[in-house]
Amino acid sequence: MMQRVVQIGIAALALATAYPASAMVGGAPAAGNGIGRSVVTIVGSRGNFCSGALIAPDIVLSAAHCVSPGATYKIVSYDAQHQPKLLDVRRVATHPQFNVQGIMAHRASADVALLQLAEPMTAKPPAQLGAPAEPIASGARFTVAGIGVTKRGDGKSGGTIRAATLSATGRPGTLQIRLVDPASNNAREGLGACTGDSGAPVFEEQGGRNMIVGVVSWSTGANNAAGCGGLTGVTPLTLYKDWILKTARSWGSAM
Repeated sequence: MMQRVVQIGIAALALATAYPASAMVGGAPAAGNGIGRSVVTIVGSRGNFCSGALIAPDIVLSAAHCVSPGATYKIVSYDAQHQPKLLDVRRVATHPQFNVQGIMAHRASADVALLQLAEPMTAKPPAQLGAPAEPIASGARFTVAGIGVTKRGDGKSGGTIRAATLSATGRPGTLQIRLVDPASNNAREGLGACTGDSGAPVFEEQGGRNMIVGVVSWSTGANNAAGCGGLTGVTPLTLYKDWILKTARSWGSAM
């Protein structure tokens, strides 16, 4: 099982390195040295890859649907020469109220997970944890930063951290926020999360600081069709921040 994780991780990293992309779906810029500095790649023994964010030197925040029971996971890191290596994960926790069927149907659920590294990561700075400013208004701006593909179905186009600023649409609340590219408004393909961006941190600027206030849970194509570049579904941390802090502290993490 462990060897399979290593093989999957190295293969995914090789593709990302050999086929660099400059933007997430819709044309957002790379952001590895900006708002996306805390973003990491999660690879699993079942062949999946997701985004996550370092919120403490040894704690990664991601989506619960990214970490299936019985699988093994590793976190991707890079050395000073930008060579990839896989970091061991000591333990994983998903929120007890998470319902995978709900997320698959684009309904609200506690789609939040934590992964604890076997050793603290020093190559990346942790991001600050928060919750969306209330009331959450339609039109409010949020920034998504992930490592997903730029072209649906093309895994070679993933692996670069990219960021897109999107706006809340519909009736956003503490259970779910739906984001859209304000330039396309879901009428045609625009900026948005895609495969590999699941679990990506969603930032909101508060008091001059970019705070993680949610994680990416799902996406659609334009006009709510299957695909990417339409809606980006976000699980806000409003109801789950206490669980995150309590779980991390119970593991001995300094948060």
